[in-house]
Amino acid sequence: MIAWNSAPVPELVGTSAGVRLFDTALGSVTELAAGKERSLYVCGITPYDATHLGHASTYVTFDLLNRTWRDSGAAVSYVQNVTDVDDPLLERATATGVDWQDLAADQIALFREDMEALNVLAPDHFIGAVEAVGWIVPVVEDLLQRGLAYTVPGEGGEPDGDVYFSLDTVAGARTDDPARWFLGQVSHLDAETMLKLSAERGGDPARPHKQNALDPLLWRAARPGEPTWQGGALGEGRPGWHIECAVISRRFLPAPFTVQGGGSDLVFPHHEMSASHAWAASGTPLAQHYAHAGMVGYEGEKMSKSRGNLVLVSKLRRAGVDPAAVRLAILAHHYRSDWSWTDEVLTQAQDRFATWRAAAVRATAAEVDDVRERIREHLADDLDAPSALAAVDTLAASVQEREDDGDGRGLAVVLDALLGIRL
Repeated sequence: MIAWNSAPVPELVGTSAGVRLFDTALGSVTELAAGKERSLYVCGITPYDATHLGHASTYVTFDLLNRTWRDSGAAVSYVQNVTDVDDPLLERATATGVDWQDLAADQIALFREDMEALNVLAPDHFIGAVEAVGWIVPVVEDLLQRGLAYTVPGEGGEPDGDVYFSLDTVAGARTDDPARWFLGQVSHLDAETMLKLSAERGGDPARPHKQNALDPLLWRAARPGEPTWQGGALGEGRPGWHIECAVISRRFLPAPFTVQGGGSDLVFPHHEMSASHAWAASGTPLAQHYAHAGMVGYEGEKMSKSRGNLVLVSKLRRAGVDPAAVRLAILAHHYRSDWSWTDEVLTQAQDRFATWRAAAVRATAAEVDDVRERIREHLADDLDAPSALAAVDTLAASVQEREDDGDGRGLAVVLDALLGIRL
């Protein structure tokens, strides 16, 4: 699958020292080990509504990490998936009378436009679930053969042959071995909360004949009217969600890769289960670190299609809002915080953007050097973008009454390289 076009990242004087990041699995801010090669996997969209502010916030967050790593001199391998066949997509296609493939293609194209407009660096590999089916099938077959997965009989009109992952067989006791996966390793949730979230986030804990109510689906046997693929010994069907990301990331990134990223709603079950699949398939962890962006609401409420309050990047762009102002609005909130989009948030971002543009032509080279290092320091500290923005605000305030021009594009280059803000 083709990603989007990335604008070249300007080269700056000096380098960032590194990054400290909050690791969800560890429950604390941790220093990411230095290295010349970094690897990042960020879970992508299910393309039936692209791109709302929650999506945008997640991808801008990990774009900051990508830019900070690159500024430190590291080579970054970045992979993102697209779940271009899944129940929500098929349900939306049926409800709207649109072919599911056409709906996916349209929304993926729109997502690419939004990411390019927001100046998010494109992944090296942008992989759809459909194109990954041939890689997923042998992994599921192997799990079945080794007794780490099982099939369930159909009931109530459901066909035989759905394949589930056996958590009880794979999960080990909590040990000091950081490589050994155990249930709760990523999320640290209790069983009751896991069951609740599983039901809310695509799981089927009430499915009869499962060995453990939390066992995740690996392969969905063919149903009438649903798209299917040849699954070898699995029969016709399509892959589950968690195995998709485990297989795609393992195909293109080291084992384990450096950071698994996504929204906080993916901690459980998605990242927990993807980690379990990777461990079971190869005996190595999925990722060294797990990082998650907070949720974005609207006017204090949850943002959702059912509420009719999704704020779409494409609609903002069509209304004439500069995408850089949208990106600034996102960066004004620490990536781990939950926050709400409001008209005031956008107005503040637009005012800030205008102030920065005016300041860019007045700042001196020495002032630009100073703010560059301040931005680096703040981003190194758990991607503290709000403090980085405040440092630029301080510079902008100090030069706003100045009549003489400074070094012209110096500040603009720094903001583009480190914050992804194009003045």
